[in-house]
Amino acid sequence: MNGHGDFELNLRDRMALDAEAVRPGTVPYPEIVRQGRAEQRRRRLAVAGAALFVLALVPATALALTGSGPSDRATVADTGPAPATPPASPAPPAGPAAPATPGQLADGITLQDAATGLEQCLAMDAEHPSPQGAPRQDLGKAADYRILLAHRSTGNDNSPGDGRFIVAVKDTPVPIRLICTIKDDKASGLNTSVGKDGTPGDRPVVPDMNGGKLYLQRLSTEGPWKLPYRWGSIGTVDSRVARVTVTYGDATAEAALDHGWFAATGTLEQRVTRAPRIRGYDAQGKEIYDSDSDKYYDKPIP
Repeated sequence: MNGHGDFELNLRDRMALDAEAVRPGTVPYPEIVRQGRAEQRRRRLAVAGAALFVLALVPATALALTGSGPSDRATVADTGPAPATPPASPAPPAGPAAPATPGQLADGITLQDAATGLEQCLAMDAEHPSPQGAPRQDLGKAADYRILLAHRSTGNDNSPGDGRFIVAVKDTPVPIRLICTIKDDKASGLNTSVGKDGTPGDRPVVPDMNGGKLYLQRLSTEGPWKLPYRWGSIGTVDSRVARVTVTYGDATAEAALDHGWFAATGTLEQRVTRAPRIRGYDAQGKEIYDSDSDKYYDKPIP
């Protein structure tokens, strides 16, 4: 019995020692909690950093979408001063005023065409000196004038080549009337009338004394005319005149009244021997002027 008892006691002691050896140690709860909190802080910092990264990218994306092309785009890195606004282009110089009616610009000539021709003639005049001893008349700028008439021109033996006539007038400080000839897009001639017509009398209609340039294709001795022929007729009217007609050959044209001037144009289909016949009427339709009765008006074609 004693032998068995000692054996059991020894066995129990060994089992107790072995059990003690394999018993798990105490769980380190404080360390686990500390590591968990550290991990939570790390994750929060990572999320916050990602949010800040997104916020930093949004403005750049928005700016990049505002432009329509590469030159219109802006980026956050572009922190330099904004480019200065380029200076506005200077306005083109003012041109002459338009005529009173569209029909005063004939043969497809536009107001811009007429203005360009007028400027060319004024420049040509400024480049040529006045005859010796003659005072130079300053014709002014194109903006001082009003286009009165424009139509194509037909050359003759004295002035070969077709082109166009540009008639322009100004009222102040002295009346000036210009008949400008354009050929091959260059000024080739300029007829100038300064001041009022010097012929005496109180005529309600005064045909331009140099208006033959517009309706006389060539002299009677220079052979047959080139037909059909575009012609023009100009002159001044006073307040008594409400209507003007111009008859050339077999056709009669209604003239435009334009700030104290009349202007008419038409197409001649036959050779003529007499200048255009001009008639003026008052507001009641009464004829108050007839160029056939005007002794100062040259009626026969020379």
